[in-house]
Amino acid sequence: MVVFGGDFKQILPVVPKGTRQDIVNASLNSSYLWYHSKVLKLTVNMRLRSEGNNDEMEDIKAFANWILDVDNETVGGPNDEDVEITIPGEFLIKKSDVPINSIVESTYPDLNNNLYENTFFQERATLAPTHEHVNKINDRLLQLVPGEEFTYLSCDGVDASDNSMTGDRGMQYQEFLNNLKFSGIPNHKLVLKVGVLIMLLRNID
Repeated sequence: MVVFGGDFKQILPVVPKGTRQDIVNASLNSSYLWYHSKVLKLTVNMRLRSEGNNDEMEDIKAFANWILDVDNETVGGPNDEDVEITIPGEFLIKKSDVPINSIVESTYPDLNNNLYENTFFQERATLAPTHEHVNKINDRLLQLVPGEEFTYLSCDGVDASDNSMTGDRGMQYQEFLNNLKFSGIPNHKLVLKVGVLIMLLRNID
């Protein structure tokens, strides 16, 4: 017996340079094995089930039902491409002059007084679409943490045997390297303070 888990409405298979048809054909439910499978649907969001008062449980239930409605395409109507979905007001952060500040203050209220609470950061997370947004949020959080900043720089350089990278051109290329930001590789400039939380994904030393 083999159990496949997942949600087809979340992340489709990645087909390098593939067309929409290629991606659909690579999906599990396009396989000849699909017709020999038994499909079980999970409808209870276990992550949202927690003990609390009646008002909190009603809010959680309403949120869970709204997520299911989005998943079942009963919000915004059926669609094959893009569709507009009205997000309930309680899920929104109101407009402000500096959106990053609003996100940080909404997600991490009263940060300084909760900085050393064990569960404060465990119970909160901010999802961002790009690394640029992640860096902006991290920079803002770092500004709010009291203490002295310590800056650490990576050591990038060009191959000394490459004669075309001498003088000013070599300096410009090194400057270009320092501005690159890749997934899985730390940025050229790392700013830390004593007491801030970090996530060590890999030690490349």
